[in-house]
Amino acid sequence: MKSLTRLAVAIALAAPVGGCSLGGLLGGGGKAPPALLTLTPDAPDPGAMSRTASPGQAVTITAPILPKELHTVRVPAAISPTEVQYVTNLQMIDTPDHLFQDLLSETIRRTTNRVVLDTGTTTLDPGLVVGGELRRFGYDAQSGQVVVEFDAAISTREGAQVHTRRFIAQQPADGTAPTVGPALNRAANQVAAEAAQWIGATSL
Repeated sequence: MKSLTRLAVAIALAAPVGGCSLGGLLGGGGKAPPALLTLTPDAPDPGAMSRTASPGQAVTITAPILPKELHTVRVPAAISPTEVQYVTNLQMIDTPDHLFQDLLSETIRRTTNRVVLDTGTTTLDPGLVVGGELRRFGYDAQSGQVVVEFDAAISTREGAQVHTRRFIAQQPADGTAPTVGPALNRAANQVAAEAAQWIGATSL
């Protein structure tokens, strides 16, 4: 219930499916849904804060690279290793690279002592630059799971050192908008929390 109330996804997005086949749940087009999906951090908001970073110790989060099937506001559903459809009646307010960038930045602010900079203010001192690839961000029909997979990379401004690590989270869903939306938020938060812990402990 917590995840449902924290997402901008209405329960009314999909009617009860009863005995409908998976093909009836996925791949639809038509009218735009009445509500859009966003990602909201699970980490508690600490409120107002003031922090100082030593040279090179701030963190700048860049938007991750996306595979072609994620360059959309629709949520992909992998039907097989070679076939991708989209979850009916489910759209995001932005592409997943920007949504996940914002979620990771805010999670780091809330769970570590790092100073997190916007990419527009990196001329100050970008410090540790975090990028990578958001490899998966959608529903896997074969496993009945939402999957978020992020290949993270941390480097210094000069690129003297680079650290990489893969983060993966899965959450159950049935392929409909009311279950896929909250499951994506939970999985994305799990990845963001684990990545934030790793980034917060990294010193280059």
